[in-house]
Amino acid sequence: MSQSTADWLLLALTPGIGPAGFLKLIARFGSASHAVAASTAQTTPIIGQEAALALREQLAGPAVEAALTWASQPDCTLLSLQDDDYPQALAETASPPPLLFARGQRALLQRPMLAMVGSRSATPPGKQIAEEFSRRLSAVGYTIVSGLASGIDAASHRGALQEAGSTIAVIGTGIDRVYPASNRELAHHIGSAGLILSEFPLGAGPLASHFPRRNRIIAGLSRGCLVVEANINSGSLITARLSGEYGREVMAVPGSIHNPQARGCHRLLKEGARLIETVDDVLEEIGRPAVTTPPAPRNTADEQAAEHPVLSQMGFDPVSSETLALQLGLTQGELYAMLLELELAGKLASLPGGQVQRLV
Repeated sequence: MSQSTADWLLLALTPGIGPAGFLKLIARFGSASHAVAASTAQTTPIIGQEAALALREQLAGPAVEAALTWASQPDCTLLSLQDDDYPQALAETASPPPLLFARGQRALLQRPMLAMVGSRSATPPGKQIAEEFSRRLSAVGYTIVSGLASGIDAASHRGALQEAGSTIAVIGTGIDRVYPASNRELAHHIGSAGLILSEFPLGAGPLASHFPRRNRIIAGLSRGCLVVEANINSGSLITARLSGEYGREVMAVPGSIHNPQARGCHRLLKEGARLIETVDDVLEEIGRPAVTTPPAPRNTADEQAAEHPVLSQMGFDPVSSETLALQLGLTQGELYAMLLELELAGKLASLPGGQVQRLV
């Protein structure tokens, strides 16, 4: 390892400097090595006394050694802002991460990317939409970028992993940790067939302040941001806002007025986001990749589902089984058998409180 590389890592991993402070130091001193060699009196006006002392005392030395040891493993690399394959779109944002831990298929960073984000408490239809959209967009050549959260993020990753475009997970912890733990198996899959990125030191936990920083990377990498479901306070709206500030396309899938997980999307639509109903709507907004794979054949499930009397009666909002039985003139036993058949076929989902909701 060269001294310049060691100094770059030391500067990037020193607590309190951050991406903005890193760039200010480079602009002032010309290189990481010159910044590391500078006196505390010279660096304090730029990054503050605490960070300047941490840099002078090289408190990040153990983190640098841990990073280099980690990067010696198969499929584990360190991506710096000075590398030729650092994504240009991210580099041109206001505070690009100077260092990224990368595990998996680093070549995905050179593909056209689309952010897909949404609620952690997603509804079954929302997760189905996210998975199907990401699968088809990955099939035509987009790499789907999301945050490895529960709900819409996880569904987006799963859909994209089924096709060639695959997926990138930008996480809010150290890359040696998985949050939430329920996504551990998904993270292992992404680490082999996709790519995981983190700007945080190894061992870093899921602090609340980490996730807005993660979101700026998701937005910065991508041509556009598609929000599938989001409540008013959803962090995915931060990603959408940053995407707009970066000049990216912002898109949202509308939902039922009775669904609180759709209200964030409706707010985005009121603010001028593109209303998305189909994958073709997305492609009209952000264009097709230069090299594309033909999209999957259109599924005729909608037409087939419309022929079933239970689905025809349901519409797309949640409804109780008692109401359905009265509307259809069926006993609870007769209706239960039909609902079970449709649920096993993936055409509806059971919800809390004895309600069901149509999926197709």
